[in-house]
Amino acid sequence: MPEGYSGQGFFATSFDKVIGMARKNSIWPLPFATSCCGIEFMATMGAHYDLARFGAERLGFTPRQCDLLMVMGTIAKKMGPVLREVYLQMAEPRWVLAVGACASSGGIFDSYSVLQGIDQIIPVDVYVPGCPPRPEAILDGIIKVQELIGQESLRRRHSERYKELLNSYGIA
Repeated sequence: MPEGYSGQGFFATSFDKVIGMARKNSIWPLPFATSCCGIEFMATMGAHYDLARFGAERLGFTPRQCDLLMVMGTIAKKMGPVLREVYLQMAEPRWVLAVGACASSGGIFDSYSVLQGIDQIIPVDVYVPGCPPRPEAILDGIIKVQELIGQESLRRRHSERYKELLNSYGIA
């Protein structure tokens, strides 16, 4: 070891990378499917596309065990508080994937009863376009979430900017 080298900087950097690699290759998705995008997600889970190749084969249907919320389909305004509660029950760190036009922007349903994008009530990390999106697009969204997770610093969730983002959504 060189003289005066403590090794602390190397260890912290390597530890961030190891944790990022482990997180990105073991995503536990929580599907919140309400419409046709959910059917495309089912195809993505099937043998032909096989989402398990990306370390996301363990679907959880309880928010306390999952770290990726996949919102697929039309979200009515009455369902908004339920979706928000599901998001809040998830443990940190948590990520959100908005699948399809309806979850991203309300889609073709520009009416008083449809939420015009889930980013009005919870923060979204990755958007998947399409109506409905093909399974390949959903896989691409998962890969983008993995890239985000792998590059995310362990300190990001404790930063002032992240806390301000949560406060802007009314989440403390």
